[in-house]
Amino acid sequence: MKTRILSLLITLSLLPVVYAAKAPNGKEFPAHWGDPPARQTRDLRPLPGNYGRGSSTLAKWIQKNLDTDAAKPTKHEGKWQSLFTPETKNLDGWEIKSGFATYVIKHGAILGTTAEGSGNTFLCTKKHYGDFELEFEVVCHDRLNSGVQIRSLLKNPEGKYGGRVNGPQVEIEASGAKGAEAGYIYGEATGRGWLTPKAELKPHKHFKDREWNKYRIVAKGPRIQTWINGQPVADLTDEAIYKTHSKGVIGLQVHGIGKKSGPFTVQWRNIRIKEL
Repeated sequence: MKTRILSLLITLSLLPVVYAAKAPNGKEFPAHWGDPPARQTRDLRPLPGNYGRGSSTLAKWIQKNLDTDAAKPTKHEGKWQSLFTPETKNLDGWEIKSGFATYVIKHGAILGTTAEGSGNTFLCTKKHYGDFELEFEVVCHDRLNSGVQIRSLLKNPEGKYGGRVNGPQVEIEASGAKGAEAGYIYGEATGRGWLTPKAELKPHKHFKDREWNKYRIVAKGPRIQTWINGQPVADLTDEAIYKTHSKGVIGLQVHGIGKKSGPFTVQWRNIRIKEL
C-alpha cells in the first residue's frame, strides 16, 4: 500500500502545473485563452475587458478571445438571466464606452450621472446578444434624455473612450405636459435618425415622470417590439438595421449635456434578459 501511495505522489508531482496568464493590472485571463502573444508592440493603450493598459497587440488578442467567447452558444438560452439585481455588488459584466459620464451602484440600482463636456456615454454588457426578451425598470430626470442600446456595436474600438457605440436604441424620455417619444426606436450613430417611421412617432404619456417605469423589449430577427408599463409602444420591422446590427451589446445611456446646468441622473434596476 505504501509503495502505491508513493508511486501516485511521484506521478502527480511530474504533472505540469497550469497557471492562468495575467493582464498588466493583475487580472487573470481565462485559462482557455492560452498564453498572450510573446512579441508585442511597445505602445500603451486601454485594454478591452477591464484588463488595464497594454500594447495594441495584446488588445487585439483580448478582443479576439472576447468575440470568440461571445459567439459561443449559451447554455442559458431560453431562461431568464439577471444582468443586474438589487443584490448585485459590482459592475464586472459591464464596461463604459464612448464618454466619461459615471455609473455606480446605489440603493440597489445603477445610477448614471452626466459629466459636463462628455458626449453620449454607455454602460455596455461585455456579452453580445442577438434574439432576446429584455426587461428592466428605469427612472430618469425630467431634463435628461436617455435610452437603452440593443444589438449595438463599436466604431473604432481602439479609439478614445473605447469607441463609439452605434445601433438601435430604445428611447427613455420623460413625458412632460404633452407626452414624448419614450419606447420608440432610434438609430444611435447610424446616420439614420429615428428608425421608427415618422407616421408612427406619436408622443404619448405611458412613461411616468419621476417614477419607476417598467420596459419590455423583444428583438427577434428584424422585428423589435417595445412596451412601457404594459402598454405597447413600438413594433418595428427593419431589415436594413438587422443586416448591420443582428447581434451586439446592451448599453445603458447617459446622454451628453454639453454645458447645460446639471448634473442629471438616470437609474436602472431589475435588469434581466432571456435569449430566444
